[in-house]
Amino acid sequence: MKPAPMTQRRSRIPYNKPTVALKPAVTFAEQREIDPAQLAALFQQAPWAKGRSVEDAREMLANTDLTVSAWDGDQLIGFGRVLTDYVFRASIWDVIVAKGYQGRKIGTEIVQRILHHPRLKKVELFWLCTRMPGFYERLGFSSQEQTGMVWARSRQSRLE
Repeated sequence: MKPAPMTQRRSRIPYNKPTVALKPAVTFAEQREIDPAQLAALFQQAPWAKGRSVEDAREMLANTDLTVSAWDGDQLIGFGRVLTDYVFRASIWDVIVAKGYQGRKIGTEIVQRILHHPRLKKVELFWLCTRMPGFYERLGFSSQEQTGMVWARSRQSRLE
């Protein structure tokens, strides 16, 4: 016994594809002007940066050698900065990604853009402080190379 032939039914209602709003791609910038208010708001998402003011963010940006930022349209969603002599040493600071964008390799891209930035190609050693050593170890950083020491103004004030 042969199976019954399949017939196609044509709907008289035209098919309209659903409209999908595509999110703009995340873009990265090294030369873009950063609004200190957006940066201060981004800092409020991290326990290590809570309480940083807009004015302090403005002053920090003015005295930073290089920044890499991540953007969703006009919204700042990621940031990292460098202090350096451009030859021997560079220190990476304040790498942060907005909570809603974490897990998308944005922080990885910020750090990679710093490490491979043309202005930093002569730097022998990059240094950083972190509460997330596993993240940086996956990017090739090692905690075995050096020891570090910290002098904290807030701690010294309590001792005086």
